[in-house]
Amino acid sequence: MNAFHPKQLLWAVTAAVALCGTAPAADISGAGATFPYPIYSKWADAYKTQTGIGLNYQSIGSGGGIKQIKAKTVTFGASDMPLKPEDLKVSGLVQFPMIIGGVVPVVHVKGVEPGQMVLDGATVASMYMGEITKWNDARIKKLNPKLTLPDTAIAPVYRSDGSGTNFLFSDYLSKSSPKFKDSIGANTSVQWPVGIGAKGNEGVANMTTQTDGAIGYVEYAYAKQNKMAYAQLKNHDGKTVAPNAESFQAAAGSADWAHAPGYFLILTDQPGAGSWPITGASFILVYGTPPDPAATGAALKFFDWAYKNGGKMAAELDYVPLPDKLIAQVRETWKTQIKGM
Repeated sequence: MNAFHPKQLLWAVTAAVALCGTAPAADISGAGATFPYPIYSKWADAYKTQTGIGLNYQSIGSGGGIKQIKAKTVTFGASDMPLKPEDLKVSGLVQFPMIIGGVVPVVHVKGVEPGQMVLDGATVASMYMGEITKWNDARIKKLNPKLTLPDTAIAPVYRSDGSGTNFLFSDYLSKSSPKFKDSIGANTSVQWPVGIGAKGNEGVANMTTQTDGAIGYVEYAYAKQNKMAYAQLKNHDGKTVAPNAESFQAAAGSADWAHAPGYFLILTDQPGAGSWPITGASFILVYGTPPDPAATGAALKFFDWAYKNGGKMAAELDYVPLPDKLIAQVRETWKTQIKGM
């Protein structure tokens, strides 16, 4: 498949042009996380074909999505870092999960193919703190006794924009390394002490592919479709796991959504032999009292359609559709917490 490219964001414009003759209000506007962009794009194309309604989604990062929904410039925001219940209340927002996926470390090291390298959280944290600087470092060699590792400098690539992918990755590293937690911490934007910044999952994928000795982190669909050399990871239980729908599902399987106010739940470093340690849900944010009820209603119809019809498309990109019980819970949230729906 072709590599993702920022020009792909023009699909929304193309969709809008194709709908000329339809009232502009028919287009659904949203902005935020790049983590779910591949599946939102796929759903949008199918939905437009079925309904004639377009989706104008700006893949600008979770931080940008939160800013835009708070500024009321879009109908919905999308974030991979869930807002805390108290933040939702202050902003008058309602939050619900839409899809589950995984963030994966990707490397560009001569001779290393997808899935060949094994890493763990503490080692990756040391790379991003600038403590491990060469690929043939003893700590990496210990995890990969059968790989021939070169004396190449490690070039960490990080997200320069505020993003949920940043949050999931830095949260995982904070749980793996007390030093990382104290010096860098977990957030949508952190101060990386070393490395090269790139914008969006697309930018990190491209920069990692172009840079010899690079390590980056992207949502798995980007790694898979760009044929990148993703790494396996040792998880919470010390087991070596590969990123795929099964390991994401294993991490999400024990999630207690029913007792998570505002759906505030973080799925990194979950226990279980088969759990992928950088798993996360991607969330949608809308107003409890919508400034434009018709627009919010149209957005919820799209999300409802995706819950009903989008599971197969999601699985093809190695996302995990939400379980039926959780979807039923979300629909009840719409009825009880969003006025006029």
